[in-house]
Amino acid sequence: MTTPRPASSRRSRTRANGDGTVYQRKDGRWEAAGYVLAPGNTRKRVRVYGTTRKDAMTKLTEKIAASNRGLPVAAADSTVSAYLAYWLDGVAVHHLRENTHTRCAAAIRLHLSPGLGAKKLARLTTRDVRTFLDGLRVTCQCCAQKWDAKRRRCCATGQCCDRRLSPLTVTYVHAVLKSALEHAVREDELPRNVARNVKTTAPRPRRFQPLTAAEARQLLQAANGDRLHALYELALRTGLRKGELLGLHWEDLDLDGGTATIHRSLQRTRSQGLTVLNTKTLASERRIALPTECLSSLKIHQERQQEERQAAGTGWMGNGLVFTTPKGRPLDPTNLTRRFRRLLHSARLRTIRFHDLRHSTATLLLEQGVDLVVIKELLGHAHIGVTAGVYAHVRLRLQRQAIDTLGSILGTTDDPDDPPTAAVVR
Repeated sequence: MTTPRPASSRRSRTRANGDGTVYQRKDGRWEAAGYVLAPGNTRKRVRVYGTTRKDAMTKLTEKIAASNRGLPVAAADSTVSAYLAYWLDGVAVHHLRENTHTRCAAAIRLHLSPGLGAKKLARLTTRDVRTFLDGLRVTCQCCAQKWDAKRRRCCATGQCCDRRLSPLTVTYVHAVLKSALEHAVREDELPRNVARNVKTTAPRPRRFQPLTAAEARQLLQAANGDRLHALYELALRTGLRKGELLGLHWEDLDLDGGTATIHRSLQRTRSQGLTVLNTKTLASERRIALPTECLSSLKIHQERQQEERQAAGTGWMGNGLVFTTPKGRPLDPTNLTRRFRRLLHSARLRTIRFHDLRHSTATLLLEQGVDLVVIKELLGHAHIGVTAGVYAHVRLRLQRQAIDTLGSILGTTDDPDDPPTAAVVR
């Protein structure tokens, strides 16, 4: 005769209404199911799986909690467009910086939703993704987006301008799709990420022409009378990013010890305008040594800022930033770009991007034989492979020096009695 379970035990396993159900499958896995909010303000039953009962219930509880907050939970039978909307507003918004989130939203709105949005998520195949990307490369965007429909010109009048996406943009659209589908795999909505099976051609790296040593000296000489002379000194001698320079506070500088702590960046966002954020990556948070020339120019800049503060009086917008407008407001990155172009013109130098100052710093250091690890730490790259990849071009003169060095070694005559030098292959 079977002994009935105590009533307290039965009550402990009774789940409240709306909490879903959980049971063990024949294959040993645990399955939990419940009703959640779906796109279109409807409710549908979803199923999640786990290796243990607790694992399955945790996944279901997370979905129900998101549903209770009003976030629709996409299921595998929803469309790609619905799932991308869920991923963008319910997942990516919590992990991406605002500007990155805006770029992802544009890629989904302009390309992914029109091209793949009507397909069912569970039925999306590798061929669908490959066909979509191939079409994206050859499609005129004026025609696809109907940019000239209101102006009645170009493509709208039957004269296609053949304005296509750059390979870099196509690669970015592919990356957004991969990220969204990868989350669907982690949520057990898909068995695999079909976008990962599509291999796209890596776009050619953007060619840049860093300043030579003579051009760098010419630039610094032209900036000598500029009120932002200290900023240009820092940019060229330390390789700091534009946002890192504009987000620098006086409390981040140790002018006596000759160091600077980099952990903030000034960015313009759609919702907050000019705002100080964390650095680009965790590796970008670093402490660097400041050259003597930078220390001198920073002290002069500090004195000039004090004079501007007194002249502005109550109109001074104090925020602790090192580089500001004459009224103490943060410098807009776009305005800095305009000032930099005028400086290049006055110095009679070719037009380059402000970011090319960073490239110039790294290239000049490489030409002086500075170790790649030191350059990586100075620039704040996450991996040394990034530094090696970006600056693999290292000027032809360096290559010529390496070849000449090898030629001098091969051209020497060794004493036959000397033992051969052992070589270590790594």
